Amino acid sequence: MRRRSPQEKKRLSYAKDRRNDYGENDKSSRRNIRRNKQAPHRANRHHDHQILEAAIGVVDAQTGEDVEARLLVKRRKAWRKVPDAPLGEIVQGTLRIRISQGIDAPERGEARIRRVRQRQRQPIR
Repeated sequence: MRRRSPQEKKRLSYAKDRRNDYGENDKSSRRNIRRNKQAPHRANRHHDHQILEAAIGVVDAQTGEDVEARLLVKRRKAWRKVPDAPLGEIVQGTLRIRISQGIDAPERGEARIRRVRQRQRQPIR
């Protein structure tokens, strides 16, 4: 395995390192991801159970078809994780916010953004 230069390490860090840009505490994601996956599954099980309760007892073909049709009418609830943003995008966004709030001088901030883009090998806009 070859050695990487500091510049290459920085470029890879900007591209591959991720940061939570959703706005919540990154530590709370450990608990909230599990919770967000559980809620739709629970709602789907509850919905299915309510409909299947109607089919208890002797079931003829018509009742079975009706229950199956009612099960398929409602779209299933689902939740998907959203990936975090690359570090390079977060740094650029932070620099833009500093410029817009007057914390940083516009020419100095734009120079920093150009430097980040150059390190990422992105086209300079």
